[in-house]
Amino acid sequence: MYRFLLSRQWVILTLVGLVLIPVMIKLGFWQFHRHEHRVAQNQLIDRSLHAKAVPVTELTSPGRPLPRADMWRTVTATGTYDAAHEVVVRQRTAADESTIGYYVLTPLDLDGGRTVLVNRGWIPAGGDLTKFPDVPAAPRGTVTVTGRMMADETTEGSGIKDRQGLPDRQVMLINSAQQAKALHRPVLAGYIEQTAPKTPHNTPELVPDPDYSSIGPHMAYAVQWWLFAAAVPVGWVVLARRERRDQAAAAAAGTDAAAPGTGAAPADTDPADVNPADDGPADAPVARTAAAPE
Repeated sequence: MYRFLLSRQWVILTLVGLVLIPVMIKLGFWQFHRHEHRVAQNQLIDRSLHAKAVPVTELTSPGRPLPRADMWRTVTATGTYDAAHEVVVRQRTAADESTIGYYVLTPLDLDGGRTVLVNRGWIPAGGDLTKFPDVPAAPRGTVTVTGRMMADETTEGSGIKDRQGLPDRQVMLINSAQQAKALHRPVLAGYIEQTAPKTPHNTPELVPDPDYSSIGPHMAYAVQWWLFAAAVPVGWVVLARRERRDQAAAAAAGTDAAAPGTGAAPADTDPADVNPADDGPADAPVARTAAAPE
């Protein structure tokens, strides 16, 4: 009845289905783990932004990677800006993500000979990308900066390619180790993303708080993959039953078509009545015998 399942076509179809099911299940769990990671990160950002501000030196030190648990913590730093070694970070977008420009990265010299990098905000790109842009001057004298503590950017973590041969005082990544080599002095790991004090006329434009309210579409994608995996065996059964039904209908149609061509007479028909036209010759001798003289 289901011998057609052993055909080449059905064997291939079955093998493809058996491969697709675990692949789709795995893709569903991959999206589910991404959902869990996003939820955990949102919770971390929420806790960090609402935690009490602490001095930057309590969270980081030169050469020690910033722990993930300290990301987005509010920190304060007091010192003087080293505007002479200020750099701009290329290919960064404004708050509305519609315009590409630069981040302004200025070293802030702290007491004790250490330095921390401060992202003072965003400025639009000028007409000539090969020259150092016009940057609003950093405040003079001793200043106290408040901001979010951020980890060093790396090529692997950010996906940004660290290009060589850039124009003077332009970089692709915000990385304390790179800047420590250029400054020839210890630089605290990570950097401060400034939130206060507000810049005059919002220039540079301060980087807004990260969005930690959205969880993204990953959970919906996970459910979709699992539904696709469940649909494979259901579809296989539906196709197999349809194939069986079609073959049974074809076999029945073939039997009905063969019945009229058998030539068999109906069971209640007298053999003598099959062809009445043949009775003539058989009655002729009887007539001649009746006409003979006595």
